[in-house]
Formats: sequence, C-alpha cells, structure tokens
Amino acid sequence: MSKVKADDLVRVHYTGKLSDGQVFDSSLDREPLEIKLGQGALIPGFEKGLLNMEPKEKKTIVIDKQEAYGEKRKELFQKVAKSDLPKDIEPEVNMALMAKNADGTEKQLRVAEVNENDIVVDANHPLAGEDLTFELELVEIK
Repeated sequence: MSKVKADDLVRVHYTGKLSDGQVFDSSLDREPLEIKLGQGALIPGFEKGLLNMEPKEKKTIVIDKQEAYGEKRKELFQKVAKSDLPKDIEPEVNMALMAKNADGTEKQLRVAEVNENDIVVDANHPLAGEDLTFELELVEIK
C-alpha cells in the first residue's frame, strides 16, 4: 500500500484541539481537506504528521507551537485610539476587527485590551503560542 510522501496530493479529515481539549476546527462535518504537500499551505507540523500515513490510517499528533503558528510576538500588539475606530463599533476584549493595509489587503486583528481612550489590538494568528493536537484520518492519496 502506498504511503504519503512530499509533494503528494492528499485528502484528510482532521480535528484540531488546544492543549485543554477544546476543539478549534474540524473537517468531520464537511468534505475532507484536499491539499498538495510541499506548497507551504499547511503548518509544518501538520504536514510532517501526514508523511508516511497510509489511506484509511488514523493517528493523533501533537504539534509544538514552533511547528504551528509560533510564539505570540509582542511587536504585533498595537495601541489604537478609540477615536480612530468607526463610530458604530463598541470594542470588547476578543472582538475580531479587520484592518486594511496600505496595499488594500485586509488583516484580521483581535482586541486584546480595552482602556478608557484606546484599545490594544493583537495581529498575531489566533493560535500563536499554542501547542496543537490533531486527530488525523488519511482518506486518500490522489
């Protein structure tokens, strides 16, 4: 039976959990993830976990934050004056905000702190600083 190797196109079901067991994402209620390995579309630990799996095989992998989204970076926290926010927004901790970059692309931010005159936004990936556990089931190698 064939095994997953670098650059294969695979279909995989997964359930991602935080270290406390909380599920943050799962493909079980939709089509399996179809992905070509070696393209940089997956976090490194997820891709490494798929290598050498056989179709229909199931396994659980634990991915250290360094092989996932890395540490939270302090330089990605920034103060924003409340007066710079749209008037219809009442900021709350953990609220998601979208910011437009100079080139027109959008960046998702999370409100980390709300103060009297300003807020602190966090531009880190929401899973930065987290070790992740994934339950994997290789559906097929295409």
